[in-house]
Amino acid sequence: MHSICSQATTLPRSNFAFDSRSPAVPISKPVNLRFCGLRKEAFGFSGLTHSCSSRVRCSSRGHSKKISASAENNGTPPKSFDYDLIIIGAGVGGHGAALHAVEKGLRTAIIEGDVVGGTCVNRGCVPSKALLAVSGKMRELQSEHHMKALGLQVSAAGYDRQGVADHANNLASKIRSNLTNSMKALGVDILTGVGTIVGPQKVKYGKVGFPDNIVTAKDIIIATGSVPFVPKGIEVDGKTVITSDHALKLESVPDWIAIVGSGYIGLEFSDVYTALGSEVTFIEALDQLMPGFDPEIGKLAQRVLINPRKIDYHTGVFATKITPAKDGKPVTIELIDAKTKEPKDTLEVDAALIATGRAPFTNGLGLENINVVTQRGFVPVDERMRVIDANGNLVPHVYCIGDANGKMMLAHAASAQGISVVEQVTGRDHVLNHLSIPAACFTHPEISMVGLTEPQAREKAEKEGFEVSVAKTSFKANTKALAENEGEGLAKLIYRPDNGEILGVHIFGLHAADLIHEASNAIALGTRIQEIKFAVHAHPTLSEVLDELFKSAKVKSAASSHGLGPSRNILEELSYKLMIVVPEAFHNLVSSFSKAMQI
Repeated sequence: MHSICSQATTLPRSNFAFDSRSPAVPISKPVNLRFCGLRKEAFGFSGLTHSCSSRVRCSSRGHSKKISASAENNGTPPKSFDYDLIIIGAGVGGHGAALHAVEKGLRTAIIEGDVVGGTCVNRGCVPSKALLAVSGKMRELQSEHHMKALGLQVSAAGYDRQGVADHANNLASKIRSNLTNSMKALGVDILTGVGTIVGPQKVKYGKVGFPDNIVTAKDIIIATGSVPFVPKGIEVDGKTVITSDHALKLESVPDWIAIVGSGYIGLEFSDVYTALGSEVTFIEALDQLMPGFDPEIGKLAQRVLINPRKIDYHTGVFATKITPAKDGKPVTIELIDAKTKEPKDTLEVDAALIATGRAPFTNGLGLENINVVTQRGFVPVDERMRVIDANGNLVPHVYCIGDANGKMMLAHAASAQGISVVEQVTGRDHVLNHLSIPAACFTHPEISMVGLTEPQAREKAEKEGFEVSVAKTSFKANTKALAENEGEGLAKLIYRPDNGEILGVHIFGLHAADLIHEASNAIALGTRIQEIKFAVHAHPTLSEVLDELFKSAKVKSAASSHGLGPSRNILEELSYKLMIVVPEAFHNLVSSFSKAMQI
């Protein structure tokens, strides 16, 4: 392995200095912000001239050793380490963890057996957004009513399939290259090969046909992601019966395609295919489409995204057998009733897309060497992403983030989990609040959400004994949305009227995926409605949809004190807001002090 640096300068520091003898203390350096799970460096904006820091060992290391046939001493922890941190998997989660680890001064390596960027960059959220950008433009140009309302006249819109496919592929290649360069520039060693845990704090890696190497690390993060889940009875040929991996290549645009599953993946591809001229048939096992969304938002989305388009659907059915097209025969899909299991129908279509979710990619990790048994393929972890073994005990120095642990299968959630783990291994206790992590579906219009749905909130309220209220605002009242002739949309707030706690926010409308972050940050920081309603929003902007939403909420007067919340809870609220940077012990100290003083 060769050195990639030659002279010493200072690497970017985190926003907080840490001394094990004292709480975290803010320093003046700004936080390096992440957007949608990808660091700014992924887009080529880092402007870094790489060099070595005294905090990061950049000299050549002769640490890789040939693994013996007997894997001798693998069960014994090493006395010294090649790295402070090894990450298995270079997707968005692994990348986020690696860059944060370098910021914290950790000697870091990342092992990747495929290509840097993982599913998101190469076969997921990045290329799919390229296709959705095309479908959005096509949909706009094809809408004579929309164009006429803006005073525009456009001739018939067309597209070049290969050109669209190239756009998606080129974007993935660019982001993949930038991710790789950003890690190399900051001193992260990228080790090529399949990573396997062979014992405590030991990992082997290598390619088929080549000798394996062993490296050691004080801590290990598993970040191997997921693959498309294909139910039994479905034969995937990659041409007429495909998964999202194949669909993103856009090798064809079928006249009629069945999409099995109506979640995020299925909805986004229905948007792409219908914009490019395909007819779509949804096959959904549950009784309603879009089962994972807030019911009210799902109902509105169905009215806008499905009913007016060339889409029909079958709900409450399983596709028990799907046979690819062959010898001039179409793709055949055999359906049965989801409840009675009686035969229901047989469809003949040009193609079928299997969008039934994703399965963790955890085979071959060597989990048996640390006594870990997966649960439906997922690596069991606690709230701090620490891996749990077959006996229910924590495995020392081993963590698992992202799709492989199944907590929240989103790229930016994986990155957040990775950053949380790095905080822990560098001395700060940190528990990620998954209810503050937003999600989005990039249809036209978009759907976004954070926190609980209304049914989930009401179920929680019934168990815990509090009241739930709901506030709503329409995009039809927003000046910017009307200027764009995009007034179709709704924002929904679910909250506690007794104390102003935000339980969930759901948005359907123009740029909903961007608007949701004000709500997600409010939940993450513990900001109450009586505080956030004093925030100022530029006019005229779409952000005023959220401004009106928070202002329309009715919080009981007893919960307000000049917009700052109840005075007797100020210390607790301050402690809660600082939880993301303050050790748990300090949080407990503040709470105890508050109770003792009875304020």
